[in-house]
Amino acid sequence: MNSGRTSTHEPASHLTPEHWRVVNRRLVRKALAELSHERLLTPTPVGAGRYVVSSDDGRVRYHFEARIGSLLHWSIDADSITRHRDGAELPLDAMELFLELRETLGLHDGLLPVYLEEISSTLESDAFKLAKPRVSSGELLDAGFQAIESGMTEGHPCFLANSGRIGFDITESAKYAPEAGAPLRLVWLAAHRDRVGFSASAGLDYDELVRSELDESTRERFEKRISEFGLDPADYLFVPVHPWQWDNKLPVTFAAEFANRNLVHLGSGDDDYLPQQSIRTFFNSSSPERHYVKTAISVLNMGFLRGLSPEYMRATPAINDWVSELISGDELLRESGFDILRELAAVGYHNEYYTAAAKDSPYRKMLAALWRESPVPKLRDGQRAATMASLLHVDEFGEPLVGTLISRSGLAPADWLRRYLDAYLRPLLHCFYAYGVVFMPHGENIILVLEDGVPKRVLLKDIGEEVAVIEPETELPAEIERIRSEVPENLRALSLFTDIFDCFFRFLCSITHEHGLLDERDFWRTVAECVADYEADAPELRDRFREYDLFAERYELSCLNRLQLGNNQQMVNLQDPASALKIAGMLDNPIAPHAPARD
Repeated sequence: MNSGRTSTHEPASHLTPEHWRVVNRRLVRKALAELSHERLLTPTPVGAGRYVVSSDDGRVRYHFEARIGSLLHWSIDADSITRHRDGAELPLDAMELFLELRETLGLHDGLLPVYLEEISSTLESDAFKLAKPRVSSGELLDAGFQAIESGMTEGHPCFLANSGRIGFDITESAKYAPEAGAPLRLVWLAAHRDRVGFSASAGLDYDELVRSELDESTRERFEKRISEFGLDPADYLFVPVHPWQWDNKLPVTFAAEFANRNLVHLGSGDDDYLPQQSIRTFFNSSSPERHYVKTAISVLNMGFLRGLSPEYMRATPAINDWVSELISGDELLRESGFDILRELAAVGYHNEYYTAAAKDSPYRKMLAALWRESPVPKLRDGQRAATMASLLHVDEFGEPLVGTLISRSGLAPADWLRRYLDAYLRPLLHCFYAYGVVFMPHGENIILVLEDGVPKRVLLKDIGEEVAVIEPETELPAEIERIRSEVPENLRALSLFTDIFDCFFRFLCSITHEHGLLDERDFWRTVAECVADYEADAPELRDRFREYDLFAERYELSCLNRLQLGNNQQMVNLQDPASALKIAGMLDNPIAPHAPARD
């Protein structure tokens, strides 16, 4: 499957008037839908299934047809959208939309230009994807794990500016963006042991890690390079670096470290890697059984500069060990097959200049990396891996990938959905109710293990930065106490309602409904049955089920775009995520009508 640019001679060849019209219409549709969902916009009904949204000054009007589904999901017909000013029809332009609604959306002058650049970059990425050869959902599934990873067309389903990547130029996007599917080689540095911290899971040391990740010839070449400077290789640790970070940041920003031989450039490694949807994580395509490598990159993307904190890295393996032990020690979790891709080792460089300059700064997060387990060794014969984000993929022929999976499984849609829920939702419920442990289980963070088109189990990743313990009584080792999060009791269930129901099931339900796979009511009835059966299987947690009732009539609408529109440099304080929540009223809970009888 060819995933390159439409021309090897012109990097911007995908930016054509035809592509631009299509991607703008799609993003305008998504913006109208998600901003209405978050109650930033209030469309005015003008007929059966027809609505109008007006600009701040009232001169521009957007007309469209829509169906309002469960969880206030606006399913808008993209082809129905028209834009008018003073009676004249205008072309759809996503950047113009944000200018026309800047006051309604609270986009102040300091933020708006950067946000527009993120929108422009997202449109460019969408045009790139559109210019690729059209591949059906079935062909994408057959092409394999990494083809699916690079074949996603949507990105995050909630966020509008989801491919900002401010820092990449057009040729770098072609090399480093996940949709390019282009293999690359990581840059390696040698870091003096006095300046670098290394941590690993119990039973794993640095030498063992390096032997497993780098061929002997590569290690010898790196050690020879260090010796050529008159230095002792035993005084240094190897650190993988994103090629962009090397080309654009480290030799200049860390110039003193290279001049003083605290850092030594070793060159590129010998393995090919493929960028993942998170842009700073790489899959080893030369040796798929080797670990993912996650690297720091000083690029602004979806609300954060994507650096890695050496301080956070230090505790990452211990956090993963704790979560892994919790899972292996719990019968229900073991039986479900639920597992994590452990982050087994981490390395972080401490630049004394920037460490002294500020307590919390992107400059302190420019040089760090971690190694995460690959899912490949965890697959049994006949099993395949796929990012869960693929369940929301609809190909250019209008066919949803989830429909292809259901067809191949031979199961009725509701039965297929229940198998998926038992693999995905049930273990997450148990982690929450039994231990007060929550994750960020969105599509990109979950690897589905498929067998004959059916999800058999799930593998969760990105543990170190995104796990939280919200139950005060859950005991934690002192070294990982930072993952404890103080969340008000009335907001704790939002980790399920928002991250799972609103940010994933809402879209999956819409796709299955719109494509005739499963009626909306039947979708949520199946979800309710999974929740009810879990509760019946864990009677010892009865009081917890009532305290954090997943069958409550209503729950708070927590909004993601409101976060990014408020601060697109750092949406959330990772040390206190609950403090950043943007609540916009309540939502009717779609599983409440299917609540089981309780004593």
